[in-house]
Amino acid sequence: MFVVGDLSPSDGNKLPTTNIATNGRASPKFKEGDSFVNNKFFSAFVFLLLLAACGGQAEPETAATAVPTVLSTTEIAAPTANLTDGCLETYSEGVDYFPEKTAVTHSDGFTIEYFDSYKVVTVHSPYPGAEAAATYLLVQCGAPIPTGFADAVTAEVPINSLVAMSTTYLPHLPTLDAVDKLVGLDSVAFASTLEVRQHIEAGQIAEVGFGAEVNVEQVLDLNPDIVMTYSSGSADFDAQPKLEEAGITVVVNSDYLDANPLGQAEWVKFLAAFFNQEAVATAWFDGVTAEYEELAELATTAVTQPTVFLNTPYEGTWYMAGGQSYIAQLLADAGATYTWADDPSDTALFLDFETVFDQAQGAEYWLNLGFVASLADLAAADERFAEFAAFQNGNVYNNDARVNESGGNDYYEGGAANPHLVLADLIKIFHPELLPEHEFVYYRLVE
Repeated sequence: MFVVGDLSPSDGNKLPTTNIATNGRASPKFKEGDSFVNNKFFSAFVFLLLLAACGGQAEPETAATAVPTVLSTTEIAAPTANLTDGCLETYSEGVDYFPEKTAVTHSDGFTIEYFDSYKVVTVHSPYPGAEAAATYLLVQCGAPIPTGFADAVTAEVPINSLVAMSTTYLPHLPTLDAVDKLVGLDSVAFASTLEVRQHIEAGQIAEVGFGAEVNVEQVLDLNPDIVMTYSSGSADFDAQPKLEEAGITVVVNSDYLDANPLGQAEWVKFLAAFFNQEAVATAWFDGVTAEYEELAELATTAVTQPTVFLNTPYEGTWYMAGGQSYIAQLLADAGATYTWADDPSDTALFLDFETVFDQAQGAEYWLNLGFVASLADLAAADERFAEFAAFQNGNVYNNDARVNESGGNDYYEGGAANPHLVLADLIKIFHPELLPEHEFVYYRLVE
């Protein structure tokens, strides 16, 4: 057993109460010519001879005397790679069917624990303030379901079909060679990932609706192996309760709660576990990590650390990112001083205009303004915005360089999966001399 995490099966022997998503998959079988088949008929032949010699008659083979479908470890070679398509044709106890494992190194949101023919994936905080973790038992298709996991959501892997209720999962699908497994999205309009958009335009991906307004009947018609979604913890807003009530296998992905940029990107490994694509995910994430760390090291060579603040008010409230948040970490790694860096929260702060003006009026940069096209539009929204030093100095940048015709912003899709590209943009903003050849990916200067 290879363990990444701290969960192990209980000592109970009660079968799981959740249904396993089989979707018509065949059970393990033996092919003609296998040593097992030959041994079976040879043993039966010898048994008949012995009975005849004793004057007896052979009894028909019953369930009690039938040859089991489980082979010993000496009858099957251990695989050298994870099975990423289909089911096992033969199963043998003691064989490691997941030779390609991954370790969670940057995220504190989930863990993966490996056993010979199944994995236990734990999401430690499925939603903000959750008191209990969510556990997922991923069983290699063609292997028996282990006992002792009655409280876990169970699914066979590799999965063949997926409905995604957030765009943050989409950039990982091309990496995992799994775009063709996506059969449904909450909204097709906001998707930015090129390969996913191509499948949408080809009519291969259905729209199933948002949150509690999810079209359960349509999801049932799609018959996905799993629906992957986020959770707020409220049945008034979440799709999870309605889908589970209909008997659909639901998996909660809480990547958005990860305050570490690399930790958030590492959720590619969470998704990979359902496709048995750990090797690909690990290689991709290692590359992203290396680039991110190299850029962060470059930023430490900057002579200055300019000050910066974020966002604009919405309906009278200025939602400012906490000092321990995802974006605050990015700003620090880019060599900037965030005006709320000393705040201990990793969630949004609810501020009024006066509070923000008092603390950020003299800040050198202003980022992430939302739906703002130009400085003129910004001043038209509230003439007081023109009194900020960043406005007067022309140091206003928005993260909307990649917005599709429906308003889907790739910063919140591809940017979440590629923090190294976001970091490069930020270094280019604050310290252009360090990356003179870099072209903006997600940011643009607001003029």
